[in-house]
Amino acid sequence: MKEAYAAISREKAKPLVLECIGIDQPRADEILVRIVASGVCHTDMVVRDQGYDVPQPVVLGHEGSGVVEVVGADVKGLSPGDHVALSYAYCGKCEKCRGGTPYYCEDFFGRNFRGTRPDGSCPLHDSHGTQISGCFFEQSSFATYAIASERNAVKVSKDVPLELMGPLGCGLQTGAGAVLNCLKPQPGSSIAVFGAGAVGMAAVMAAKIAGCSTIIVIDLNDERLELAIELGATHIINARNGDSVKAIREIIPEGADFSLECTSSPKVFRQAVDCLGTPGTCGLVGSSALGTEGIVDIGNFLFGRTLVGVVEGQSIPSKFIPELIEYWQQGRFPFDKLVQFYDLDQINEAMADSESGKVIKPILRMKY
Repeated sequence: MKEAYAAISREKAKPLVLECIGIDQPRADEILVRIVASGVCHTDMVVRDQGYDVPQPVVLGHEGSGVVEVVGADVKGLSPGDHVALSYAYCGKCEKCRGGTPYYCEDFFGRNFRGTRPDGSCPLHDSHGTQISGCFFEQSSFATYAIASERNAVKVSKDVPLELMGPLGCGLQTGAGAVLNCLKPQPGSSIAVFGAGAVGMAAVMAAKIAGCSTIIVIDLNDERLELAIELGATHIINARNGDSVKAIREIIPEGADFSLECTSSPKVFRQAVDCLGTPGTCGLVGSSALGTEGIVDIGNFLFGRTLVGVVEGQSIPSKFIPELIEYWQQGRFPFDKLVQFYDLDQINEAMADSESGKVIKPILRMKY
């Protein structure tokens, strides 16, 4: 058993607590990763607050990056010493996975949010030897060590800064992939991005890469809106100043070709649909608590408008993460401008800064 230091969510909507835990050795199809850093994502806070019913106590974290220490006997593509970015979990066997769409895995929710392996076991134990929930996105990377699988570990070059790579596994690939893999705007298209957090900013950078001529960003935070301009937005709207849909149609009278809803707000979701032209497509990526309902005008869809839910940016991590790294190296995807680093024992501060809008993408660095 490996000893690790982890941040544990023990009670609904309460601060995480730092504890020493034990981690079992990896099984034949698993790997043990020494975590170097882990991004903090909105979904971590949703689960902390039990918006998704993941059993507590639980070790969260699903944007980990680190170094492979041990590989199971059946692991073929990774070796100890490899640098990896960790992403979402999928079974690799169902019809969706075999068909090349692992983000629609038939056991996606179970593999990522069950809190255990499919057989009900978990490699994590507290100081009393009691099993605690983990396997979150098949990693639980708010810890100095994590068990992952070959499927959700993407090997990255040792020439790139490993502490930056974790957020590529979820938030950044979700925003960028929603544009490049799902919406696929043609050069000259228009897009409205609602929410200038990490997902929305990644979408802005991706829209610029795709050649969108009009990129509108809507948010409540002036500093974030100013950064959006630096990252590729052509227009910005502070939603505090009035009707966002009206403001968008003043820029694009015929309505936007595409919109992306990144806020999880039912009110904003309605605006993302209402701002579309004919035809037009709204991508929904905001991670809201289960049971959240949104109201739209059905008539909006009678003239060719489309609504699509986007999971993980419809990304295949082993292909898309290296693509995003290449864009970053070219200076076309400068996601490092979104980042602020914290130590693991500052995790509650990092979460608070993310929720308040003070920081766009917190990354936790591990100390050894």
